[in-house]
Amino acid sequence: MEQRTEIASLGEFGLIDHLTRNNETKNVSTVLGVGDDGAVVDHFGRQTVISTDLLLEGVHFDLMYTPLKHLGYKSVVVNLSDIYAMNATPTQVVLSIGVSNRFSVEALEEFYEGVYAACEKYGVDLVGGDTTSSRIGFIISVTAIGEVAPDAYVKRDGARVNDLICVSGDLGAAFLGLTILEREKKIFQETGAQPDLENRAYIVGRLLKPEARKDVIEYFAEHGIVPTSMMDVSDGLSSDILHICKQSNVGCVLYEDKLPINEESKDFAYKLELDPTACALSGGEDYELLFTVNQQDYEKINANNGFSIIGYITEASAGKTIITRGGNKHELVAQGWNHLK
Repeated sequence: MEQRTEIASLGEFGLIDHLTRNNETKNVSTVLGVGDDGAVVDHFGRQTVISTDLLLEGVHFDLMYTPLKHLGYKSVVVNLSDIYAMNATPTQVVLSIGVSNRFSVEALEEFYEGVYAACEKYGVDLVGGDTTSSRIGFIISVTAIGEVAPDAYVKRDGARVNDLICVSGDLGAAFLGLTILEREKKIFQETGAQPDLENRAYIVGRLLKPEARKDVIEYFAEHGIVPTSMMDVSDGLSSDILHICKQSNVGCVLYEDKLPINEESKDFAYKLELDPTACALSGGEDYELLFTVNQQDYEKINANNGFSIIGYITEASAGKTIITRGGNKHELVAQGWNHLK
């Protein structure tokens, strides 16, 4: 039988020591890491970028189908994605958790395995955090710290008329992964039947183990591209491009036939009688980078087949629209994820 160590047997400081006993630093900017009242970070004249996320059980994740190791990995990655969306390089993370006594030390070790795997892959240091007891399920708070050359950070408010609208990777897969997992959870609860994920490894993986687009930021640096605006696609493409338009005081035109949708996503969407375009526009949790660039950068963007040019920026008075495959123009509506509803 699997060993189960009660959290109470270690106490709070014992638990922190236990979970961080093999933590090693990788960045010279990390002067002092875990174990004191505060971490010390020195970015040597570069600018510091900070972002934080709160993940709540039952709102942002469901432990019925989310392995703890994947959850640890994703908790870090979704924060790093925000740092990359500022055109910055993440260097440190701070992680706090609230747990109930239904979790064992072994379960938390599994969660931290995912945390450390993400830190390792993206070259960031875990430099602190807090643990507390929770009466309402598992609570995770992650703060990511990054660095960027002075004034090279990219905000949401810099899009200009005639800029190209671009996106990395493909869209809609995470939403479809969530759809299949939720369907199988319901069937399991009602009948006890074992889940059948139909070999949909790609779309399920896009939800449970997303990646942050470090490679995109590296490509920008290599090719001298500085986007005029940028954000990561977490709430759905339509919501996110509307954020950029609002903050930049511009309009946009998107083309339905330019939206990047993976073949497996299309296939599964059709099977469910869903519109793949709707999944791409409103799905969310893709963690791709949505950015605008000056038309002078067209060749550099076009040379990377991991990018799609999906439209262009217009005057605010022209509105925010999408042109369908049939050539009709529709107003873009934000139907993305709204966790406050």
